[in-house]
Amino acid sequence: MQSSPSTTWAVTIVLPSRIVAGAPATLAVLGVDGRLASDVTVEVGNDRVTTDGTGRAFFTAPSSGNILFAKASGASAAALIDPAAAINASTQRSVSVAPVVSLREPFSICGAGFRGDADGTHVRINGEPALVMAASPECLSVLPNPESKPGAAQISIVSAVSPGGQWSANTTLVSLDSEFPESGLTPGQKSLLTVRVRGSEQRLRIAVENQTPGVLRFTRGDAQELVTTGGPQNVATVEAQAIRSGDFSFAARLIAAPDEALARQYLEAAVPLATKNLQRDINRLMKQLARHPRDVEEVRRGLDGILTDTMAGDFRTLLAAARMAL
Repeated sequence: MQSSPSTTWAVTIVLPSRIVAGAPATLAVLGVDGRLASDVTVEVGNDRVTTDGTGRAFFTAPSSGNILFAKASGASAAALIDPAAAINASTQRSVSVAPVVSLREPFSICGAGFRGDADGTHVRINGEPALVMAASPECLSVLPNPESKPGAAQISIVSAVSPGGQWSANTTLVSLDSEFPESGLTPGQKSLLTVRVRGSEQRLRIAVENQTPGVLRFTRGDAQELVTTGGPQNVATVEAQAIRSGDFSFAARLIAAPDEALARQYLEAAVPLATKNLQRDINRLMKQLARHPRDVEEVRRGLDGILTDTMAGDFRTLLAAARMAL
């Protein structure tokens, strides 16, 4: 699953969502083709690291501060830094994982006592080895094995290095499959594109993005968030119109269950970087999350509005991280 040098000009940085001050950690870089990319230099705080042949890089978290930024090839990512004193592996043996995760996307497992070296913690899903892409003593970013099947999944985690540790968790693996009209798409005519969920009958939030806007147009915007129907035929549909003949594609990804606490922490870190007007807006959004943690739709809309007018930089990276958490 490795990328060639020609596909690393646009990258995605995968960080553990939480790291520990002064402790080791691992990040990963994906190329534009979605594969792990080697020989990519990443600015990590005040240091620089280069991904190895596995597309990962080892680093030590800063000993102070509450946010780490990682940057490469115009991309950026952020992770929360927790003080070392807050982590007690001997008393925290449980782990948390989203109730539904995608077969084709990295997902987070958080707890305590993991190894910051990604190769030092082994993860299996229904007995199949999974790839630990990024790691810290608190959180792992894991990609399921391509051979894994949709449906109920048992996760086992073993720390391979002394003092060691074992954990287990349960989740549901889902696959999002794209379906196209059998008759094809005719330029100028509207058609329905379908995303079918395998592995769960729950209603799920998904994001769809048109990857060929010169050939295809989504009538309600080329990036949309949808909710699947649920049930045995668990689908979501997108109305699209072909602009001209040619190959086309679109991507669908699972939107994880909201993590309001994580979003609030990213927003708190963003406040000092904002203008006075935006500080007021962000503080208002944080209060909404604190008072009504299950009613996040208005907060999402508020963040979308701010992001629309925000240029690239650390402030935008934090807002985007908060939005992703919701």
